[in-house]
Amino acid sequence: MKIATFNIQNLFHRDKSLLEKPFGKVFTDWITELDTLMLQPSKTISQQDRIRELSFLIGFEKSSPRPYAVLRRKAGFLYMKGISHSIENKASNLTNWNGWIELQTIPIQPHATKHKAQVIADVNPDILLLQEIEDRASLEDFNQLILPQFNCKPFEHSFVIQGNDMTSLEMGILLRKDYILEAVRTHNINTEINDDGKSLIEYEITTPSKEKIWLLNTYLQKRTKNHDESDSIRKNQIFKITEIYNNLISQGKTNIIIAGTFNAPSYCDSLSPISKNTDLKDITKHLSFEVDMDKGDDANYFRLGAYRKGVNIKQKDFMFFSPALFDKMTDSGLNRKAMWPNKRPQWSTYKSVTNKSTEASEHPLVWGEG
Repeated sequence: MKIATFNIQNLFHRDKSLLEKPFGKVFTDWITELDTLMLQPSKTISQQDRIRELSFLIGFEKSSPRPYAVLRRKAGFLYMKGISHSIENKASNLTNWNGWIELQTIPIQPHATKHKAQVIADVNPDILLLQEIEDRASLEDFNQLILPQFNCKPFEHSFVIQGNDMTSLEMGILLRKDYILEAVRTHNINTEINDDGKSLIEYEITTPSKEKIWLLNTYLQKRTKNHDESDSIRKNQIFKITEIYNNLISQGKTNIIIAGTFNAPSYCDSLSPISKNTDLKDITKHLSFEVDMDKGDDANYFRLGAYRKGVNIKQKDFMFFSPALFDKMTDSGLNRKAMWPNKRPQWSTYKSVTNKSTEASEHPLVWGEG
């Protein structure tokens, strides 16, 4: 049985807001200035003009980013559906409007999509946990049409949890034949923010050998400009996860894996409850763990985020195994052949990965087998 986790960063299209660069200090200064002006009980003409100017600069004049329609790319082709879609409609007819609409997503380069499939095909797991996918329709297109291009049979089963944040960052799972998804349960691990409640998903699966395993797929708080606040939120999320894990253990469920995007390296204090409050073990610490060596300028010494000399992984994606499963592991590793190395660390990549826009994801695929 081989299990993998992969933050695939969308399959065919990605929300524009995820590609925009974060705002700098000037933008936050505008917000502070606007807040100060709005609190004034009475405003002069010049202050009112400044409010209108700041509103424009901040972007209040923008239309809602939520689309009335979704344009989907299906395996690189555009499919148009609807009555009389081949007729050239005129703008004067209300029901046959011929115009344009600005979409909230942009297409992902076909080479990048293929590299996502190539990484999965190289590892060829029996169970694949995914983060940041658009929806089940996109996942099935990818599963049925793109994976076979790399001699990878489509997975027999798929399941996607749709969230409420409208940025197409859903989580899902793909399973091979004879791996049965018995139950799905969502856990709201957010105590300080009003999230969409999908940040921890529990899958109960029966394997071909009739064993039961419990997979917890998660996507934790990203680091924001306010590091202390985002780290605190993440730490509280981790506390909730450890409680859920220990509760499963107390029920006699010993075959447990917690995997996904933790958005912090292992040495970050926000992840410390994992090591302090549970007996979970990181798959990168298994003796079988393998990954291509870095060949960059800093590959000769240990540094924070490094698993061992020459393997400088500032890791954000993890697989934690309960002792019962960790001891059964016979092989494990990390595939980053479709990641573009931006700075000094260098590792082996596919020859077709030529720049940042053609990489599969900024995240590696992590796997374990036992």
